[in-house]
Amino acid sequence: MGAYVRDESDPSSARHRFPAEVISHAVWLYFRFPLSLRMVEEMLAARRIGVNHETVRQWALKFSQEFAAQIRRRLPAPEDKWHLDEVAISIAGRKHWLWRAVDQHGVVLDILVQSRRNTKAAKRLLRKLLKKQGITPRVMITDKLASYAAARNKVMPSVEHRQHKGLNNRAENSHQPTRRRERIMKRFKSAGQAQRFLSIHDQVANLFHRTANTTAAEHRTSRAQAFMTWAEVTGLVAGF
Repeated sequence: MGAYVRDESDPSSARHRFPAEVISHAVWLYFRFPLSLRMVEEMLAARRIGVNHETVRQWALKFSQEFAAQIRRRLPAPEDKWHLDEVAISIAGRKHWLWRAVDQHGVVLDILVQSRRNTKAAKRLLRKLLKKQGITPRVMITDKLASYAAARNKVMPSVEHRQHKGLNNRAENSHQPTRRRERIMKRFKSAGQAQRFLSIHDQVANLFHRTANTTAAEHRTSRAQAFMTWAEVTGLVAGF
């Protein structure tokens, strides 16, 4: 599972039967890859770690939001070109809309699960983005949904807005991991669950994101740094 030892000064995993290394690895597997809780249980069992899938679920509920918050604080500031897109998802038999914003490198800026696909929903996304990112983009790229233009005029009228479906592949492609998770999880149970899970999932993906056109050596360096950051975030220290 990697050369990590527990940081005894970190209280987050205190009073747990398993060490922080096991908890960290289980949470990482669940949010990093399209795995069900039972799949994570089996992968841990292959390493002779007897953890029930319900325990993995409890670890994810308890620790993952703080992990994601720390990752967000450590990642570089977003680029100034934002791609926005929305995709339909089914929750408890009802159609909802997953609104997502990414920068030009595919790093997810934020997501918002809403029941509507209209100007009010688009305004909520833009306001949430401005609050979370703390900056205004230079360019906003969307598909031709009229709600984006109306929301942009109200929330950030000075931002250049380009509407063209062919320009927005970056945002559309960012939905693919969500579709894979949807299938594994047999759909989300509620809008709140989808919002919580995807907010964490996307931050973990951001940490291990591979920027296009990087060399193999650059990717190895970036991945090593990502694992170091994950170790710091989850209360582990690297042991070499």
